Amino acid sequence: MPNAIAYLVLALWPLVTIFMFRKWPLERALIWSLLGAYLFLPPPPAAFDFPLMPPLDKSSLPSLTTFAVVLYHMRDKVSLLPASGLGKFLVAVFVLVPILTVLTNGEAVVWGNVWIKPLGIKDILALTILQAITLLPFLMARQILSKPAAQRELLVALFVGGLIYSLPMLAEVRLSPQLNIKLYGYFQHNWLQMVRDGGFRPIVFMYHGLWVAFFAMQVFVAAVILARVETEPRRKVLFAVAAVYLLAVLVLCKSLGAILFAALLAPLVLFTGRRFQLTVAATLAILAITYPLSRGTGLVPIDAIVDLAAKVSPDRAHSIQFRFDNEGVLLDRAAEKPWFGWGSWGRNHVYNPITGAIETVTDGLWIIAIGVFGWVGFLAQFVLIALPILYLWRESFKRHVTPLTPYVGPLALMLGVNMADMIPNATLTPITWFLCGALLGYAEELRGQRVTRARSAPLGWRSVM
Repeated sequence: MPNAIAYLVLALWPLVTIFMFRKWPLERALIWSLLGAYLFLPPPPAAFDFPLMPPLDKSSLPSLTTFAVVLYHMRDKVSLLPASGLGKFLVAVFVLVPILTVLTNGEAVVWGNVWIKPLGIKDILALTILQAITLLPFLMARQILSKPAAQRELLVALFVGGLIYSLPMLAEVRLSPQLNIKLYGYFQHNWLQMVRDGGFRPIVFMYHGLWVAFFAMQVFVAAVILARVETEPRRKVLFAVAAVYLLAVLVLCKSLGAILFAALLAPLVLFTGRRFQLTVAATLAILAITYPLSRGTGLVPIDAIVDLAAKVSPDRAHSIQFRFDNEGVLLDRAAEKPWFGWGSWGRNHVYNPITGAIETVTDGLWIIAIGVFGWVGFLAQFVLIALPILYLWRESFKRHVTPLTPYVGPLALMLGVNMADMIPNATLTPITWFLCGALLGYAEELRGQRVTRARSAPLGWRSVM
């Protein structure tokens, strides 16, 4: 169980957030108030649990605090909702779908001796509030991080944060994952899953070692992006050398998926143009959205993927086969309530009717979303995350007075890869929402400038804009 230090650190974070906003520019304070919490605060089960509220943990508590401070600093300048009608619709569905989920789950779930209570009014309040809190980083990023300078600030924050975090990561690779135990008094996951290839993979203060590896991949890619766009020779060399170091750290995380993503992104960032980068990002986003349908209709080549993994490692092949087996069982379970899902309290799982033990494991975010909030909830979430990528891909074919910022294509690639990683894992983090919000805000500004220019242009020019 979490110790007193864990709860003290959580309780003090709002004060740290206020200090950041008093000392730093708005963009930097926003980024670090949530990135710092994601990296260093104790993970669940450390949380403050109040009636009619979702647990206030390292994700929800910093989001609420930062949002309150941003509202105070910006006051009437805050424009929360996306500009497009589709964006507003997706936000509304994402936040309000729990109402329909609860209304369609008024019966108890029974598996032999296992009895799970029906959903009620309290669940409507808690789930709706949780959905709204989840979107706060996205809404703030859209408002504050849409400018090119803010996009660079985000990349620099990832770079610096990754360099700092690499030290405890390397310590855990050498000494075993124990920092969360030493500082906060508990281990946040399954110890055996941190043992890989005769050594350890770090978990530090995150939910799982896979989260740490994915963060290491993002940090490496951020260094590559900065190395490419930097014009000052000494800084360019600094970023390039740091990228080599961060790549070594990533390899030591022992996550094949994250390493493959890095191998895909680095050449794309270094050697391709923005339109091609956005095309690849859009392809990844569409694949993530359509994967559940492909999986349900048998179009995913499961045997071929498992055989390919077996050539790398029998352990990885077993892990992938286990995930596929669970996906099949959970899809069958979700098909019983396809539109709005089963809701919370583990109602979306399958239980052993004799022992009462949970027989399923939810790894990918897509199967969690479909099981809890149905296809409506899944589409609202995944299409909303993909929306800025698709908008920017469309804008890349339009005429603009100024070219796209050099950060847009690489950031869209990072977001597209994050969506692809949500197929096997649930790596939806504040960084995901930062990327999504910043890119959507930029896409909306681009479209607004183009529409304004088209309206003011001579009639003969409007047909080509």
